[in-house]
Amino acid sequence: MKLGIHVNSDKHLEHVIGITKAAVSKGHEVVIFTMSDGEKLLEKPSFTDLCNMQGVSMSFCDHNATHMGINKAGVPQKITCGSQFNNATMVHEVDRVIVL
Repeated sequence: MKLGIHVNSDKHLEHVIGITKAAVSKGHEVVIFTMSDGEKLLEKPSFTDLCNMQGVSMSFCDHNATHMGINKAGVPQKITCGSQFNNATMVHEVDRVIVL
């Protein structure tokens, strides 16, 4: 199964990490897309380190991140600096989406 996690809040970091680790441990793929207040998590290594897990791909909305003043210099290159197109692609390609 391929799970999508749409992160639009910075209030559920522990849940994003826990769900991602649980899904990967069961052999599932996880696609994470951040936007809005979820972009704040890009400045937290505990969030960005998820991109190093096998089976996890991540992207974020560059427009939102720029608008919010997020420091993108520290975001790992494995995390795609994208747009709402990445969100639409995630929704199209995954089996289920969780919004946090």
